[in-house]
Amino acid sequence: MTLRLGTRSSRLAMTQSELVAEQLRAAHGVEVELVPIKTAADESTRPLKDLARQENGVFVAALREALAAGEVDFAVHSLKDIPTQDDPRLTLAATPQRADARDVLVAREGLDLVGLADGARIGTGSPRRASQLRALGRGFDIVDIRGNVETRLARVGDDLDAVVLAAAGLQRLGMLDKASEMLDPILILPAPGQGALACECRADDTETTRLLAAIDDPDTRATVTAERSLLAALEAGCSAPVGALAEIALGDDGDELWLRAVVGDISGAPSIRRSITGTTDQARELGEQLAREMLTDGASQIMASSNEGDAS
Repeated sequence: MTLRLGTRSSRLAMTQSELVAEQLRAAHGVEVELVPIKTAADESTRPLKDLARQENGVFVAALREALAAGEVDFAVHSLKDIPTQDDPRLTLAATPQRADARDVLVAREGLDLVGLADGARIGTGSPRRASQLRALGRGFDIVDIRGNVETRLARVGDDLDAVVLAAAGLQRLGMLDKASEMLDPILILPAPGQGALACECRADDTETTRLLAAIDDPDTRATVTAERSLLAALEAGCSAPVGALAEIALGDDGDELWLRAVVGDISGAPSIRRSITGTTDQARELGEQLAREMLTDGASQIMASSNEGDAS
């Protein structure tokens, strides 16, 4: 039996998909063939926030269409790129064990955030990262950048003092030694679902669903469910200035889930940070409850203000 795995064609996407393929081969002895698919995001140089406004799920749309059309048997995505609205044609059959969810700083001369001068030029295409970096009050010049990991790294020491990237991407590429600093979530919360992979297949494909279930990690599913339910309840897209991180720790009565979140203003104005705890089987409810609290505190106005600022 050979499973056709749809993937974006970047080096990172192919590497991530091969990791999933290896897990399936080990679990079932099946053959897995990677099928590269170009997405609109791969072929555009426009800023991420502009692409996201034009098409929800810009990084995954082409993969989903190929999957629904039967051109591939399942697809592997970076989970943070998947829209929170369900696609009834598809099912999220597996969330393999999550890698490090944090962001990292890659800076010239190996400097950390403290070592960078006020006003330093930092590259990122993420409104979430930009809002939290500006909120530090250091006057950082945030430069909007696009491109693969290698392209962004090449600009450090050239026209940029630093870039901010996902730790998981560098780790999977064997390039984590490039990081100057692992950014503490107390300062910079990651994107909901960051560091996790998502394996989608057709909802009516029971055999592929069964095979993928073997590589599903319950703790990863619980944490990303909490983060993504918060994002959905906030009615924020994957490019919104929203950060969230859920972690599982052993409490007095068993495993506890701790969810932290931030809604930031792209200008760096004061943000809303809140947290909540509960049990792992309450993951969805915890995300929704925390979102309601943040909306009560003015999260929707902050997000609206950020959208107006981007458009001006």
